[in-house]
Amino acid sequence: MAASNASPNPAGLPMERELEMTRIYDAPRELVFRAWTDPKHMARWWGPKNFTNRVEQMDARPGGAWRIVMCAPDGAEHPAQGLYQEIVPPERLVFTNNAVDKDGNAIIEGFTTVTFDDHNGKTKLTLQTRGVAKVAYAANYLKGMEMGWTQSLERLGESLEEPSDREFVITRVFDATRDLVWKAVTEPERLAHWWGPKGFTMLVCDVDLRPGGVFRYAMRSPDGHEMWGKWVYREIVPPERLSSVVSFTDEQGKIMRHPASPTWPLEVLNIMRLSEQDGKTTMTISGYPINASEEERQTYDAGHGSMKQGFTGTLDQLEAYLEKAKQA
Repeated sequence: MAASNASPNPAGLPMERELEMTRIYDAPRELVFRAWTDPKHMARWWGPKNFTNRVEQMDARPGGAWRIVMCAPDGAEHPAQGLYQEIVPPERLVFTNNAVDKDGNAIIEGFTTVTFDDHNGKTKLTLQTRGVAKVAYAANYLKGMEMGWTQSLERLGESLEEPSDREFVITRVFDATRDLVWKAVTEPERLAHWWGPKGFTMLVCDVDLRPGGVFRYAMRSPDGHEMWGKWVYREIVPPERLSSVVSFTDEQGKIMRHPASPTWPLEVLNIMRLSEQDGKTTMTISGYPINASEEERQTYDAGHGSMKQGFTGTLDQLEAYLEKAKQA
């Protein structure tokens, strides 16, 4: 597992690499094993630090296929896929893991074995992996393989609480087509009509709709205070899915603490999914902190109630806007 810029292979870089890594996790091996075979778990930790994941397939059985697209902070996508060779819950997992290009051709062929041993309620994880570069530039990826796996296993340790315990989710059904809802959440002239808490006035609404681009906004509260924030787009799949890292900022765009909570996470990954049936659109928004301390995660957990109240007011405004937009 690695991320690197594609370039010709400098002289001397090996075209094959093997690693063995061991970690002890303060969690039962059933949970650690499930974190490798459940797509909701995998989406939270797979890949280097600051990457997010789109789990497109995970058929966790011998002969089953898996595919994950890792999304870098700049929006670049790094697909990986393979087949499960052996699954012995909760003891052993063997699978191929290939890094592929945009056409699905392997640039690295990998083979990985993970074992899970019980240590008095904790789990000793041993990872053995081998990668073979199939094209010259992929030797650069092999060079970063150890760092990529190290960061990934660190993220695994941070995510071993059940995802449902820490993920905020809210769903709303709108009497509008998915295409119209998508426009409302991505076009600045439409966002300005509804985004933000009830009673706030939008002052700035700039959208650079591309992976790595930014939605930058400023709002004024009823008592006259200004609040700045941004979304950094990770995934854009019109009109189905929009994921972004959400932060409060100062006027220059520098990430700042929540104006009313000094322990609120600096970065929250929000994923918006849209589905349409019979001309109505279901919007599901889920979110969880990334690169957060335990204190920040606890603050986020405790804030689910107020977040639901805030999102409800915002989505009420979106609903009202959509009614007007349908009549225009």
